[in-house]
Amino acid sequence: MTARCPGCGTFAADTDRFCEACGRKLGVRLIALPPKEFRPGSGSTVPVAEAARNARMDPVSGTTATFESSPATDCTGCGGTEFDPDGYCSSCGELGPERDRFEADLGTTCLVTDRGLLHARNEDAVAAAVVEGANPERPAAAVITVCDGVSTSEDPQAASGAAVRAGLDACLTALSEDLPAEDCVMAGLTAAAAAVKAVGTPDGKSPSCTYVSAIVQFEADGGAVVTVANVGDSRAYWLSGDPQRLTVDDTLAQAMVDNGLLDADTAMDGPHAHVLTRWLGADSEHQWSANCVRTLRTTEPGVLLLCSDGLWNYLPEAAALSRFTGTLPALPAARALVEHALGAGGKDNITVALVPVPSRASTGDTP
Repeated sequence: MTARCPGCGTFAADTDRFCEACGRKLGVRLIALPPKEFRPGSGSTVPVAEAARNARMDPVSGTTATFESSPATDCTGCGGTEFDPDGYCSSCGELGPERDRFEADLGTTCLVTDRGLLHARNEDAVAAAVVEGANPERPAAAVITVCDGVSTSEDPQAASGAAVRAGLDACLTALSEDLPAEDCVMAGLTAAAAAVKAVGTPDGKSPSCTYVSAIVQFEADGGAVVTVANVGDSRAYWLSGDPQRLTVDDTLAQAMVDNGLLDADTAMDGPHAHVLTRWLGADSEHQWSANCVRTLRTTEPGVLLLCSDGLWNYLPEAAALSRFTGTLPALPAARALVEHALGAGGKDNITVALVPVPSRASTGDTP
């Protein structure tokens, strides 16, 4: 049995993972944001418009994707479109603009990441993949990774960018080997931790970030199995008729709650709310919590949300978040969540990833 590569049209065997002609990973659509080309110091001199077109990790066909909420801004000094590795205009030397927002709609998952109002750059990152299944109307799985760079570390955006890409790739590789989902998310976490550690330098620079990932395995007749892993305080929520948070923060505030020293509301209002006890970085002990992996099996419709604290700082409760996803399609809901955070202050970078899960199809049987 053969199929055509969606990238170049070359025939490939159904056991092939990559197209021999163009190298595209078969049966997978994936993207990572912000694209590396937009990170100052990344070594890119790609023109802004071309970088936006090339932001995907792999060519993606049959999807819609936008990369910012407004037209791209060129150099404010001369109108140039090319920038040196440090982000300065190649023509006049003026510092190039920071892109405020990137978006992507892969159909099965929608992503939005925004710089916020106070940060000079976006230190968050997000990556997602859709694994196509035998039924063209229903993918086999979706994989998402979200990271929030620790602002007190050097080059936190380098950590988050490396982690989402390495974590996503390792999850996909493990899935292709038919490993259990729990093993797949742990493979992603291990790879992400190694990638961030490798970003460090011999002189002691240690970029750091948080990490949350999810694998959504869609059932043939509806419903799904959701497996999440997290380190730090980026979160996963299941938003449905019974909304709930799926992850537990690795923070000093959470530790105080767990040990009965403070109630949750008092802890989150205190100075320890965002003091991390675990993170990814060369200075991390890489000892994850016992509950860093969790699994939810659902037959009911709902939406999986992964986000950085730039969102949940303003909407920490699952019930409040579900009011957005319960009334809007995925991409408008993601945008509305980001806009809410901006309207509430936008003090941090904001990243939102949504995966809608359809309800289980009726069998026609009477209970």
